Amino acid sequence: MTQYPLTGAPQRQFSLVEFEHRMARAQAMMRELNLDGVLLTTETNVRYFSGYFTQFWQSPTRPWFLILPAIGKPIAVIPTIGVVGMSSTWVDDVRAWPSPFPEDDGVSLLSQTLAELPKRFGRLGMTLGRETHLRMPQQQVQSLYTSSNLELVNVSREVLHLRSIKSAAEINRVAHVCGITSKAFAQLPGFASTAMTERDVVAEFRMELLRQGADHSPFIVSSSGPDGYDDIIMGPTDRVIEEGDLLIIDTGTVWQGYFCDFDRNWCFGDCSQETKAAYETVYAATDAGFAVAKPGNTTSDLYRAMWPIMQAGGALGNDVGRLGHGLGSDLTEWPSNTATDDTVLEVGMIMTLEPGMSYLNGDGKVKQMVHEENIVITEQGPQWLSTRAAAQLPHLG
Repeated sequence: MTQYPLTGAPQRQFSLVEFEHRMARAQAMMRELNLDGVLLTTETNVRYFSGYFTQFWQSPTRPWFLILPAIGKPIAVIPTIGVVGMSSTWVDDVRAWPSPFPEDDGVSLLSQTLAELPKRFGRLGMTLGRETHLRMPQQQVQSLYTSSNLELVNVSREVLHLRSIKSAAEINRVAHVCGITSKAFAQLPGFASTAMTERDVVAEFRMELLRQGADHSPFIVSSSGPDGYDDIIMGPTDRVIEEGDLLIIDTGTVWQGYFCDFDRNWCFGDCSQETKAAYETVYAATDAGFAVAKPGNTTSDLYRAMWPIMQAGGALGNDVGRLGHGLGSDLTEWPSNTATDDTVLEVGMIMTLEPGMSYLNGDGKVKQMVHEENIVITEQGPQWLSTRAAAQLPHLG
């Protein structure tokens, strides 16, 4: 198996070199697109280029801005409440206004700062496309159009691509949280049992994740049902687990701002041969995806490796819409493993392999079976970051 040189428990703080490298890559992109700068407004993008790491993004009251100039270091235009934290990062130029101030919540200061940028092309990059958003009021966006005298250029795909190529330090963070979560999943048979509700099991699992060293788990979903489950995004519920039930738990757990994203399945007592076969089918599909997850191949190659195995195994369809995706400081990142995505896999990309299928269980009812693992693309090929699940459906009780 390919082995990425992981360093064990990573440092919580990135080095200065890490941010200098990110900025250099962004400025190379700006030169290619003839941009005078890039304006960023969302938590993950601001954090990626500045190192500003805070839970305060949970408050939607205030807008935050980070400008990446074509030359030099980032410029932060932020509410005064964030000045101390931003000043502790590598960002030297921190400009602030007393927010919230609805009459002019940073608009004038942002416009003034943008006006000071050297104007060579009159073009400003912003994340205006798919899988991105602007965390600022629409009125402010309109104001930028009219007051900045800059052509606003969509750089969503370019920023997503920059973030998709992970550094060694980033890979270590994801590997670390994958290890934490794998250990927590391994403990689940010791506390999960019939007569517990889905919510009870997930609560115990959440506490186990914290005991193993996770910072928090903003995404833990589960579903259960007799010999199969119908949904994979809505639970946990107060449904009581009974003998013969199948249970899935899928988690996006975080360590220092970086996610894992994988699931595990268990049967309480025994399940039908059809359900066991569906599990073995998605497991085999994961192996097939792993085998072709090499630099130069594409996300569509991953799809084409996995889907025929599921079809041969009785898949009636796939309700998820894709068979995996990118992973990092967002729970799901670009790109997607679909038949038409065709993104080239590159060294440093962290991907999920997530074959999912609907099938007929032992009672002839349509159920779902989903299996997910996390991998990193290396020069020699793929490497598992999550500890591989059991090859056959685990039984509890």
